[in-house]
Amino acid sequence: MAFCQPAKISINASRILNQLPANMYGACIEDVNHEVYGGIYDQRIFGESFEEPGAQPIHGQFSAKQSPQVSRMWDAVNNDGAGDFLLDSLEAYNGRQSQVIVHHGGEGSIGVANSGLNRWGIALQKGYTYSGTVFFKGTGIAHGVIVELQSADGTRTYATHLIRHITGEWASYPFALTPTQTDHRARFVISINSKGKLYADQVTLMCKREQFKGLPLRAGIVRAMQQEGLNFLRYGGTMVNASGYRWKKMLGPRAERPPYTGHWNPYSTNGFGIVDFLQFCEAAGFEAAFAINIEETPQDVADMVEYLKGDSLTPWGRKRSADGHPAPYKVKYIEIGNEEVIFHGDVAAEYDHYVERFNLLQQAMHAKDTSIKFICSAWWRPESPNMERVFKAINGKADYWDLHTDADDPHAGSKVDFSLSQMQALFTSWDASTRLKCTIFEENGDHHDLARALGHASTQNAVRRHGDFLLTACAANALQPLGQNDNGWDQGQVFFTPAQVWGMPPYYAQQMASANHLPLNIGVTTTGGIDARGGIDARGGIDASAAISNDGKLLAVYIVNPSDKPCAAVIDVQGFDHRAARATIIQMAGKLTDVNTPAQPKRLRPKTAQALFRHNKINYTLPPASYTIIRFNR
Repeated sequence: MAFCQPAKISINASRILNQLPANMYGACIEDVNHEVYGGIYDQRIFGESFEEPGAQPIHGQFSAKQSPQVSRMWDAVNNDGAGDFLLDSLEAYNGRQSQVIVHHGGEGSIGVANSGLNRWGIALQKGYTYSGTVFFKGTGIAHGVIVELQSADGTRTYATHLIRHITGEWASYPFALTPTQTDHRARFVISINSKGKLYADQVTLMCKREQFKGLPLRAGIVRAMQQEGLNFLRYGGTMVNASGYRWKKMLGPRAERPPYTGHWNPYSTNGFGIVDFLQFCEAAGFEAAFAINIEETPQDVADMVEYLKGDSLTPWGRKRSADGHPAPYKVKYIEIGNEEVIFHGDVAAEYDHYVERFNLLQQAMHAKDTSIKFICSAWWRPESPNMERVFKAINGKADYWDLHTDADDPHAGSKVDFSLSQMQALFTSWDASTRLKCTIFEENGDHHDLARALGHASTQNAVRRHGDFLLTACAANALQPLGQNDNGWDQGQVFFTPAQVWGMPPYYAQQMASANHLPLNIGVTTTGGIDARGGIDARGGIDASAAISNDGKLLAVYIVNPSDKPCAAVIDVQGFDHRAARATIIQMAGKLTDVNTPAQPKRLRPKTAQALFRHNKINYTLPPASYTIIRFNR
């Protein structure tokens, strides 16, 4: 078997370099429609507000289920030709349009069906109760409205609820459905079987038995995130740049929160917003940070801080208490914007506009609560003179500057290392006494394979080397629905379908590091480990970092072998007598393209072994494409 060049990893346990971030195991939720619908938010209906326009013809024709007068995420159920459909833009309960179902009389029924996110199916468990509400009004609905859970093709009905007494005014109608069978690709149907005209809007369908701590959260996904070892979660991304993304529109009953035109998707929900995210983090035990749109008004963001953190005697604190959260939220971090000035290049006027908005909003929020830490989201271009101008305008007001990185490449850490060193050097050159630091709120990519896991692990090594300069490092994206992420990103850690939740290789890399976190970064130098063919010479070879406990009794070494060849390494440990220590080896290795699948959800995951090393210099062969943590306990 061909080997890489031999590597040497030299560790000086007595040389403490910096304190590591307590919250360095983070992730980012940045896509409302795909990470929230069918994911963290326990709402089984996608397109509950009927906002989307009707279907567009393919090759000049519509499918049998779709109609230009049926909202795009719904399908027509009109097997008997009993009536027609309309999309009404004049009398919607909330938003821009509602769905109208018209029955002309005679035999048969007519209705609409929803099959969840992008029609991937609604997961039902036999005997569980799925409850919800729907807003109706209508005329002549003598026999009532039928809501049902059915098989995908409509040939089997699992549960039925009849809603009577529909009036000419909008009203909310509750229902409960308990299916007689388990089906992971079911659909929800609204129909009428007698002459009349029905308006429908704002449909919800949830299952309390499958929720986390009584919140409308999918428990299996929350538990997977906890088991991953996350301790920090950022809610942001390009979704916040949409003009309709405003915090006040995310309050109150979900049926009355206005839907809006999103960035990634033409219509987005406010059913899960900033306050819901904070409740989620509070229940799950994650430190929270969130981003706001830079065009919020100073008064609105001042009200937001009062709502989140104010005493219940203040006007907005009183509203928070009335909304069911008497105690203030423990909000520490607020990001103003997201990736600002990214789209049009290095434009001075756009940076100036961002600085103006940052200072206005920061001042308004700081006046309400001086403990909040603020994050600058201006896109980092180290070669641009605009960076110094932005720095000088926000220095002393911003606590962190958000740097976004990439981790598809297993060697990603070397680039992150360089970027962090460069940013820190520029900050101190502009102001030697500055307290402005960095946070990585998005570690991005296009993959979720072992290569991305190694890129994530090497990024964490870089973060350890710069630990006291960083708040956290958040991998994007935290969540991904299998086969449904159509916005160009394919990089999730926790994957899910309507009925299944599992971790990808980056998930396990995060879990390994979090479970073996120690607080003090110690000196490490690494040489060798380069592919003899020269394929990775320019990017370097073995990447390693190490940390030690405060009492000096625990030491962990974090090693990435990014090559597709094994590497014979000598690990030289000084200043820590590991000969009397028990060593645990936690390791994940495979092919760089390996992923986990629904059929094999744990195909690639860490393995643990015990070892006893008797000398300071340890000879150890690192497997190809591997992440290895050696933990000594004396």
